[in-house]
Amino acid sequence: MPNLKWAVCLSVCVAVISVCLVAPSQAAEEPDLIFRRSTVFKLLSPNDKLATYGLDDPDVEGVACHFTVPERGGYKGWLGIAEEVSDISLSCRQIGPIRFKAKFSQGEDMFRQRRSLFFKKMQIVRGCDAKRNVLVYMVYSDRLIEGSPQNSTSSIPIMPWGAGDTIQKCGDFLEK
Repeated sequence: MPNLKWAVCLSVCVAVISVCLVAPSQAAEEPDLIFRRSTVFKLLSPNDKLATYGLDDPDVEGVACHFTVPERGGYKGWLGIAEEVSDISLSCRQIGPIRFKAKFSQGEDMFRQRRSLFFKKMQIVRGCDAKRNVLVYMVYSDRLIEGSPQNSTSSIPIMPWGAGDTIQKCGDFLEK
């Protein structure tokens, strides 16, 4: 009987870890680190830092987002087992002609990243304000049990990029 309990416990742990490590297929690849700044000095272990990253929207050409996240130092941060805080800022901009590669759903994940060993993740989601033809991005973190109300939003009005650019309507690319 103890071997059965051990096997069930091991199976559950493997299932939880595999679910937590699987990323959505349409989400952006790993972001590019732009820079880090130390915020809290620690004498014998790594400092706490703020890190700023950049990434391109994988489904909307001509859009880039930058976000800043706190990174825990200390021995837990160094080992990768510290739970990161939910304070994340976000800024997205048009960096070229906007072209939609595929239809998308309101609130669809654009990027997802683990923020703790098992249960917390940060997500950047995309939406469309069809009335104003504006792309809206929101970043937040959540837990398996309890989410975080801390969030940040950035919006991009879809504007022409150059003389011959035609403006696409984000509402035309929303899945109904």
